[in-house]
Amino acid sequence: MRDETDRTYVITGASRGIGRGIAEALGREGGTVVVNYRSSEAAAYDVADTITDAGGTAIAVQADVSEFDQVQAMKEHVHETVGPVDVLVNNAGITADRKFSNMTREEWDSVIDVNLGGVFNCTKAFFEDIKQTDAGRLINISSVIGRQGNYGQANYAAAKSGLFGFTRSIALELASSGSTANCVAPGYTSTEMVDEVPEKIQERIRDDIPLDRFADVDDIAAAVSFLASEDTSYVTGEVIDVNGGLDV
Repeated sequence: MRDETDRTYVITGASRGIGRGIAEALGREGGTVVVNYRSSEAAAYDVADTITDAGGTAIAVQADVSEFDQVQAMKEHVHETVGPVDVLVNNAGITADRKFSNMTREEWDSVIDVNLGGVFNCTKAFFEDIKQTDAGRLINISSVIGRQGNYGQANYAAAKSGLFGFTRSIALELASSGSTANCVAPGYTSTEMVDEVPEKIQERIRDDIPLDRFADVDDIAAAVSFLASEDTSYVTGEVIDVNGGLDV
């Protein structure tokens, strides 16, 4: 098995929120962290600096995951700079919430293109790396919304639910090489996305959570770190719910 301090991680959408938490957590494990971002350049470099200041190694790389050519360019840059990838965390995602009767095709496509199409693009780019390395790991970040659905989020729910079948299928294709594919489905997490929800609605959501709180980013990052480790060599094709006990 390859020393975890010699592994390379790519985390998409890692300039803030859950992605940032995952990048920093994996940075503490050692190895090299590739902090992907679409437009938040300063924030991405801040994440990379935070990791290096703590003694890790990190680079920031721009790519819109919904654009296949940009993802291919990111792969080439990563290969030239730090070499092949051991762990890919598909975290990048967006929302465009609207009641379905009012949802436009553009709003549907934009969310599907990033949240599901982006996972295809990035997995396609790094699939052979993950398959060929010792203890390769593919980790897809879904959502409790993919389990439950949510009013005004048909596009987001469809994309996040699609990751379950994608993860299971890729797990079967990676199995012969000993690499794994798993999915983490966070519940409501204290990020900018949840902070924008009106307080009264936040209170109603918390009332439905048995642990009576939103997740911290570190709660999600801990699950990803576990799945990225060599301790999970016999866990594959699974969806790990990190949602405070919500009935899904």
